[in-house]
Amino acid sequence: MFWYLIAINVITFILYGLDKEFAKRKAYRISEYTLFVFSFFGGGLGSLVGMKFFHHKTSKLKFWIINILCTILWIIFFIY
Repeated sequence: MFWYLIAINVITFILYGLDKEFAKRKAYRISEYTLFVFSFFGGGLGSLVGMKFFHHKTSKLKFWIINILCTILWIIFFIY
């Protein structure tokens, strides 16, 4: 489980970086749904770090709420 969470968070972090780069180039974007799915399946922390590091989606309250809730739920799940 530990390695799964490491992997999903690294992948999610990379997805935020790619989406930011795609946005700069006005190219094909990664859907919000995809970003939320990765967050839901354990990548919430990677999402939050990616948002801050790449300055991406930081003004969208929906992203903050969903990513924080997913992170909290996975922390609770991991503890129990």
